[in-house]
Amino acid sequence: MSFLYWGANAASADPAVRAKASALLARQIECAEHLGIDTILAVPGAVGVDFIPGAETVRYDLAYDRATEFIKAALPAAEKAGVTIAVENVWNKFLISPLEMRAFVDQFGSKNVGVYFDVANTLAFGYPEHWIEILGSRIKRVHFKDYRRNVGTVDGFCDLLSGDVDWSAVMAALHKVGYDGWIAAEMIPPVPFYKHCPEVLIHTTSRAMDAILAL
Repeated sequence: MSFLYWGANAASADPAVRAKASALLARQIECAEHLGIDTILAVPGAVGVDFIPGAETVRYDLAYDRATEFIKAALPAAEKAGVTIAVENVWNKFLISPLEMRAFVDQFGSKNVGVYFDVANTLAFGYPEHWIEILGSRIKRVHFKDYRRNVGTVDGFCDLLSGDVDWSAVMAALHKVGYDGWIAAEMIPPVPFYKHCPEVLIHTTSRAMDAILAL
């Protein structure tokens, strides 16, 4: 994965910005092949990004078309390298329902396009267990994090088990669809959220993951 996508919107109206995103995706595929990694995370574009001041706003239908071309252009290289491009559901005001995400992935007709599913990213406007059952085998990787709905902003992300994710329902859905791949805890960086002893985050996250995976 790469945070560089937040400065390279694949759906931008600026061809130079789109080219930057395409170069990033190509480089991810190349690195994955050399490292023996079979799946990469891609952000296919953004309609808008509230947590980036001055971020470009792109009309939704144009973003969809450009995001489609972005993935389609990289797909031959991904298939040749044996790498899956996994599209993440992120706070980009784009692909904001599981039905839309499913249709976006299915249009490519390739096993090398899937979903990098983030549990908490759905919580502001939906239910992660619904996404899991609808997306099914399209889910190639999973991020665990938690979120408090009553905050309503990026500040609502919190430690695992301290938010509003229904972890029992999430684990039941993952078992139902037969997901047995990697799960990573994607935590907000501990500084400045942990003013003291930020290393504690590693230990609390590890214990929470053990508890969740045992459900």
